[in-house]
Amino acid sequence: MTRKLKNALTRLVDAAKHLNIDPTIFERWEFPLETTHARLTIRMDDGSHKHLRAWRSRYDDTRGPTKGGIRYHQSVTADEVETLAFLMTIKCAVVNLPFGGGKGGVQIDPHCLSETELERLARGYVQIFAKVIGPNRDIPAPDVNTNAMTMAWMANEYDSIVGEVTPAVITGKPISLGGSLGRDDATARGGYYLLQFLAKKLGLVPGARVAVQGFGNAGYHIAHLLEAAGYKVVAVSDSKGAIYCPAGLDIKKLNCAKERHGSVTSFAGSDGVSIIAADELVSVDCDLLVLAALEDMVHAGNAANVKAPIILELANSPITLEADEILKNRGVVVLPDILANAGGVAVSYFEWVQNRQGYYWPIEDIHARLKTKMEEEGAAIWACAKDKNITLRCAAYVHALSRLVDAIEANGT
Repeated sequence: MTRKLKNALTRLVDAAKHLNIDPTIFERWEFPLETTHARLTIRMDDGSHKHLRAWRSRYDDTRGPTKGGIRYHQSVTADEVETLAFLMTIKCAVVNLPFGGGKGGVQIDPHCLSETELERLARGYVQIFAKVIGPNRDIPAPDVNTNAMTMAWMANEYDSIVGEVTPAVITGKPISLGGSLGRDDATARGGYYLLQFLAKKLGLVPGARVAVQGFGNAGYHIAHLLEAAGYKVVAVSDSKGAIYCPAGLDIKKLNCAKERHGSVTSFAGSDGVSIIAADELVSVDCDLLVLAALEDMVHAGNAANVKAPIILELANSPITLEADEILKNRGVVVLPDILANAGGVAVSYFEWVQNRQGYYWPIEDIHARLKTKMEEEGAAIWACAKDKNITLRCAAYVHALSRLVDAIEANGT
């Protein structure tokens, strides 16, 4: 078992201590249901060929077809793909979606490819994994460095292979090809609905100071939503640096500056905005820290420096096991990723349902359904945490595990 997966499973084992479960049931989760590792070959614009490592992992399909994104990154590994597929299994159970967990990846820096090369890459991925995916078996979606255009190419290639239009095979598509309204800000909006629902319990009020690590899609949208609700976003970071403004940042102007110049640091020097070191973001004096960047960003080396009493995890696994323990002992409340960032997969589920029924919902319905789901599951997990005197993360795993075990037992012997 790899290190990342072992760490993820440790949290599940801890949760099982609070339920009456046959220990042998964990054997099924020590490794995925299936992982396909393939060589993906694409033709480059200059006529040469590039050979890439590619994966698709289906971790568990007890509760339904597997669901999970496809990422392009030069450091993607089988370990990472399988761990994320496991976390998707838990996440779908947390928010009660009829899915298991899956994940895909290609070991490539997509920024080095032209648009036509990116299209060949997307189509090539589907060509080698066409027998793995399917609307009733495994449903991909966008992830790191993939987007709606990537999904459009993939869906079109799948249609060509199977000989029929199958929109439900992939989610995160453009609206014109069966994508769902509300998908662009779904991850952030789900976290926002959860935060607002628990705000009174957490002691958060309008005017509370917020620091946001990561100013990509999720980071921008959560900052925008919180600013509109009266919160004060005092610090933001991206891959190139971080900025701080005690009076609060203008998120619209900040986003325009980043789009023009490529980094939030370009906004420094205006309206009292100053540059701080990127690794200082997690230690900014604030009331809420939003982690919307990469995994393992809060670790044993910096967890003691976190000043925020509340953390919202919009990224996957942004806090290590060791840091979790430090934060717990310091009384920091963490709204865990498997609940807090589940808005993305929830709206992906809505898209899948709409594709299958051929009827598409207005944005108001999407938001209302997402709000209801985040509030219902948030209430159940908060109650579980208080009843068992455990962290919200542990309660979320308990919540998911009880649903998974019920589904396993319902299948019979």
